[in-house]
Amino acid sequence: MRLRERLTRHYQGFTAWVKLITFYELAVGMKSTMSHLLHYKPITLQYPHEKRILPDNYRGMLALLRYDDGTDKCVGCDLCEAACPSRVITVVSAEVPGEPIKRYAKEYSMDMTRCLFCGMCVQACPVDALAMTQEYEWAVYDKRELLLNKQQLLAIGDRSFSNREKRLEFQHPNLALFNVAFPGQPAKEDQPLAHAGASPVHGLSDA
Repeated sequence: MRLRERLTRHYQGFTAWVKLITFYELAVGMKSTMSHLLHYKPITLQYPHEKRILPDNYRGMLALLRYDDGTDKCVGCDLCEAACPSRVITVVSAEVPGEPIKRYAKEYSMDMTRCLFCGMCVQACPVDALAMTQEYEWAVYDKRELLLNKQQLLAIGDRSFSNREKRLEFQHPNLALFNVAFPGQPAKEDQPLAHAGASPVHGLSDA
């Protein structure tokens, strides 16, 4: 039994000595290197001549969207500004001329140097006026160029989303929407408001 253990120990020592003088570990590593060299298959994209295909849910540069008639989707509700965790968005809303119930974004700006691209503003928008594009080539020398205004954000949306939705009142014509004018329908007649005390209230006797 002791002789077998001694022979095993001597054999292991001899094997380790042979591996040491023949650089066995280095040879094993070179075997993997040579196999990749002989069966070479490039995996590096030659950017910018080749670009990677991005997934549909890629979170790139933000954009403002329009309806098919060219009007802005944004209604100036400021929900995106409230949902943004890094205070990137600034919205100044105003009333639509001639339609006091409707509002729109008079000014809209984003400071993309602070954006986390979390998508919370897109989820918070009730009319889907915001979207995340697949644009990522926005390296600039002056970070002030990343302070985008409304027109720049609309331009990003125009080139990233060619298919536009119809206005909400045409998507759901059966819904009762406030302050929506449908063509071909007569306007409502103006009814005079009853002044206080002009007529008795039904169910009450004159005192």
